Amino acid sequence: MMRKQLESIHHVSKHMLRTSSIAAGLALLFSLFVHVPAASAIPSYARQTGFPCKSCHYMPPELTPLGRAFKLNGYTMAGKPTVTSPGKGNTGGLNILESFPLSVLFDTAFTSLRSPQPVAGSGGTVTTQNGSFQFPEDASLFLAGAWATHVGSFVQVTYSSQGGHFSWDNSDIRYANATHLAKKDLAYGITLNNNPTVEDLWNSTPAWGFPWVSSDWAPTPNAGAVINGGLAQDVAGLGAYALWDNHLYLAATAYRSAHIGAPLPNAGVDNSGAPLQFNIRGVAPYWRLAWQQTWKNNYLEVGTYGIHMKSTPGSSPAGITGLEDGYTDWAFDFQDDLTIPQFHSDVVSFRGTYIRENSALHASLNLPSPGASFLYHHLNTVQTDAEYHFGDKYSATVGWFNVNGSSDPTLFGPGPITGNTNGDPRSNGYIANVSWWPVQNIALTFQYTGYTSFNGAGTNYDGAGRNASSNNTIYLLARFVF
Repeated sequence: MMRKQLESIHHVSKHMLRTSSIAAGLALLFSLFVHVPAASAIPSYARQTGFPCKSCHYMPPELTPLGRAFKLNGYTMAGKPTVTSPGKGNTGGLNILESFPLSVLFDTAFTSLRSPQPVAGSGGTVTTQNGSFQFPEDASLFLAGAWATHVGSFVQVTYSSQGGHFSWDNSDIRYANATHLAKKDLAYGITLNNNPTVEDLWNSTPAWGFPWVSSDWAPTPNAGAVINGGLAQDVAGLGAYALWDNHLYLAATAYRSAHIGAPLPNAGVDNSGAPLQFNIRGVAPYWRLAWQQTWKNNYLEVGTYGIHMKSTPGSSPAGITGLEDGYTDWAFDFQDDLTIPQFHSDVVSFRGTYIRENSALHASLNLPSPGASFLYHHLNTVQTDAEYHFGDKYSATVGWFNVNGSSDPTLFGPGPITGNTNGDPRSNGYIANVSWWPVQNIALTFQYTGYTSFNGAGTNYDGAGRNASSNNTIYLLARFVF
């Protein structure tokens, strides 16, 4: 039955030109996947469906049930006219949007630290100018929408003013379909993407988790799990996912290194010959398991995810032979969205994740210039946040983070600003964010990040006299999306 319903939706989407037909078609989609959860708000999706951004987002990139269904089904549902041609036998069919699915994002930002950063090599006697405007901070071009009946994309190319060039950003191309299994609905698909967790349907995993925005130059802790952004935009993964009975979600993806700006065939170094941080040996499998449940005014998701990777540092013979460093990340996450009818159906969201990384650094330990002092390490990461959505125009979020694990004076070495004087990876702090969307495609954001510990200590963490609170950051962002 579900397959027939979905076929009906696709048929309607090809021909619905009247407002009533659009509403009916997307209302049916909502009813089918009201339990499903996530891509950032892209106007080309609004142009494709005929629905405003707020239909799919509480606040970008957080998705409503309709937005979660849209992503699950491959970004393909359309409420606007398409160019169609029936296929039969050896004649291929055609079903593409009349308008090309392009969008543009433009960010301008201001960043200020509590204490200015010293100029490199000055010994802290000369400081840089604090309080920097970036116009732009970055600008992105998106190819985001339906490519064919069951194929769609979220593809992002971003220009960074810090880097001074364009590069690939988060991207996800997928095929999606539906059938039945054990007399229950089964939505399934195939994903090709470049960042573990970017394909996920929830905002509790790293790619689309809080904080939604951040400065591109403010100092950040130097210890982080591989799955927590360590492979972002540096890999290519092919995987599959399925949602059974609108409750049980399963996904698995195999990743290989896909270094941007590095020569091929892969030698484990960039174009300058410098070693790359990670160079996957074989494939790195990623897994995801989640359960979701909806009550009258409450939605809850709990799940687990992880990745296993073996890598050879680039300075070890060509980065593709010899000993290997091994990393295994296990994580748990949750997301709870509570709607409050008494307060104009405002939504309160609670999200969190815990990541445990175990590593065995055989290659790093045995380099001519060792990259580690000990073989075995572990790293624990906790990230959690609570957000209140005042309708779809304002939001206030408070988040807390903590990283701790094995100390290693070589792996977490000394150095001004970014180094650790004691080899301890411990960092913790909080983030406060207030966002205002005066219209649905323009955002103004104030964000404050405070550190109680940074790279292993609260005071003089780098051995050059810098304190954790010196990196407390005020960040202002104006975002325009069209």
